[in-house]
Amino acid sequence: MSVEVAGNPLQRIALLGATGSIGDSTLDVIRLHPDRYQAWVMTAHSQVQKAFVQCQQFQPTYFVMVNPQAAQELSQLLKSIHSKTEVLSGDSALVDIVAASEVDIVVLGIVGAAGLAPGLAAVRARKRVLLANKEALVMAGALFMAEVRRHQTELLPLDSEHNAIFQCLPLNCQTVWQTPNLIEQGLSRIILTASGGPFLKTSAAELSHITPEQACAHPNWQMGKKISVDSATLMNKGLEFIEACYLFDIPPSAVEVLIHPQSIVHSMVEWRDGSVLAQLSQPDMKIPIAYGLAWPARIKTQVPQLDWRQITQLEFCLPDTQRFPCLQLAIDAMKTGGSAPVVLNAANEVAVAHFLAGKIAFIEIAKVIIKTLEKMPSVPLSDLAAVWDIDQESRALTSEFICS
Repeated sequence: MSVEVAGNPLQRIALLGATGSIGDSTLDVIRLHPDRYQAWVMTAHSQVQKAFVQCQQFQPTYFVMVNPQAAQELSQLLKSIHSKTEVLSGDSALVDIVAASEVDIVVLGIVGAAGLAPGLAAVRARKRVLLANKEALVMAGALFMAEVRRHQTELLPLDSEHNAIFQCLPLNCQTVWQTPNLIEQGLSRIILTASGGPFLKTSAAELSHITPEQACAHPNWQMGKKISVDSATLMNKGLEFIEACYLFDIPPSAVEVLIHPQSIVHSMVEWRDGSVLAQLSQPDMKIPIAYGLAWPARIKTQVPQLDWRQITQLEFCLPDTQRFPCLQLAIDAMKTGGSAPVVLNAANEVAVAHFLAGKIAFIEIAKVIIKTLEKMPSVPLSDLAAVWDIDQESRALTSEFICS
């Protein structure tokens, strides 16, 4: 429930993934608008020192640290400075806290499958959900969106591409549970743009020797390690392809991916009359976050305006799925449907973790995913229990392939 501060409603925010890149950007926006937003609860997995600094700066009522040992360390640090922030621990606390009556907005900035359970809890509690966790829709898109419609939840995407699409839709098409069929409304296709990552011009031979440090050095965006590797393999764009189909309820045939190295055009919406609407801005996550927090209003972000005198060209080209097969694997998984996206996501998370640990090569990420998909044929998904069963089985099988 919001409270009035100087005549304005103060929105209490549950910031999930506070110590990640989405968390940093969200806190930057909150810092600019202390009269509008309060970080009422923040969460992290295990980054104690960064969480400690954030607690000192934003003084949340609660901080949920998923890792129990890290929670204990954070609690001791906060007690040493007589902080009033209460530390909670565990996955169940994460799920419970987003449904608290005090919470108005949930920013779902957790990476990976761990975001699904708290995301669903926030949807069922009818919070405004700002979705930066694409895996929730990749794993359980149909089930997740059915819950959004059932509970009439305000769901706004934070991924720069999906937020761009959202901004390009008519206002009456932005409320998910009321959205008319976009194809019937005249939508021809959605064009997702991709920077191409750090290896856009790297030869196939050179890709065999890529290090984790190189893969995490994105040319345009500051992101966490997992999503940086996904961007380097183009799997991130593949996951966004799946997310777009579920989020906007459109078939795979109505979504196209184009490489756009400048990361200025964040996505485009094409209509049947030939019109194309696009959202352009600096590559800075504060813009979609601010739009999600204030929607349908707009608030300042302090992100510099585009200087059109310095923009000499905007390039677009088709992705090379021979050098970057992960994108095509994701597109094919969406076309197959059923459990295929669940298997794809689980295998990718395991493979990326092993690559970051130096246990497999960059080009082996796709090869491992292919093996897992071949051994796990697609089946219908009846409920979330089935999703979790397939997720766990896929992870175990992928680990087995890597370690054998």
